[in-house]
Amino acid sequence: MGGLEIGLVVIAVAFVSLLIRTFRIIPQARVGVIQRLGNYQRSAESGMTVVLPFIDKMLPLLDMREQVVSFAPQPVITSDNVTINVTSVIYYQILDAKSATYQVANLLLAMEQIAQTTLRNVMGSLSLDTSLTSRDEVNARLRVMLDEVTEKWGVRITRVELKDISPPKDIQIAMEKQMQAERNKRAIILTAEGEAQAAVLKADGAQKALILASEGQRQSSILRAEGDAQALLTLQEAQAEAVRMVFTAVNSSGATPEAMQYQYMQMLPKLAENPANKIIVVPADMAGLAGLATSITQMLPSDQGSQRTKALGTDGNGARPQLKAVDTV
Repeated sequence: MGGLEIGLVVIAVAFVSLLIRTFRIIPQARVGVIQRLGNYQRSAESGMTVVLPFIDKMLPLLDMREQVVSFAPQPVITSDNVTINVTSVIYYQILDAKSATYQVANLLLAMEQIAQTTLRNVMGSLSLDTSLTSRDEVNARLRVMLDEVTEKWGVRITRVELKDISPPKDIQIAMEKQMQAERNKRAIILTAEGEAQAAVLKADGAQKALILASEGQRQSSILRAEGDAQALLTLQEAQAEAVRMVFTAVNSSGATPEAMQYQYMQMLPKLAENPANKIIVVPADMAGLAGLATSITQMLPSDQGSQRTKALGTDGNGARPQLKAVDTV
């Protein structure tokens, strides 16, 4: 290969290198800061841009997406003089590439230092209990204070989180004992409330059962009384109907007083035999009835008269019948 060919190859390589340095492709969500002769010239967005060789210079690309950085645990003293180790996480986003490049030398280091200082100021104004139970409040205060400082850097703080808060070992042991005591207290209270509620429910159940039993007995007594009253009424109605039938039959048959007396005399022994009859009503004129029975006996044959006399309950001589209970009217 001659010197001319070598020269052409060198020129071709230089030309290709010059083209590569002149035309740059910037990815999406990236921004390149271009300097011309050492001064800020422009901020190149995503896509293809032209950079003049030996005149323009493109600085390292900046990521415009939201980013997260976690800082190492740092000791912080609370308002009640308790030292705790706090680990924080910051979410941020670069909004202005020029300010992020020229307003701060090292963005991450500057953010870490300002985050530590702000965290000490915020946590130093809170007690240990408040710092442990009010993380949202602490996060909000940190974000506002950091955002005020980083705004001139072209950076927006979107979120601040306290990742971990670690008290000293002796404080942790005391807190665990306190939590255990609170849990035991809560368990005792819940047990007592449950027992009281069970006693109330048991008493209510017993009261309702007693009320239902009393109501059942009352209903049973009412139904029993109604049944007895209905039976008595039915019996009285039957007896009244029987009396009406007897009087109807007597009136229709035209019976004489002597016949009526004779029928009554026949019924007296039957009434006396019934154990349910306590009182038997006997007419005051019992001697007349006895004389009537004697007359009837004499009119009948001897054998029939004897039978009639026995049926009437007399001794054949007109003696008074033997009754269990007698009342005269």
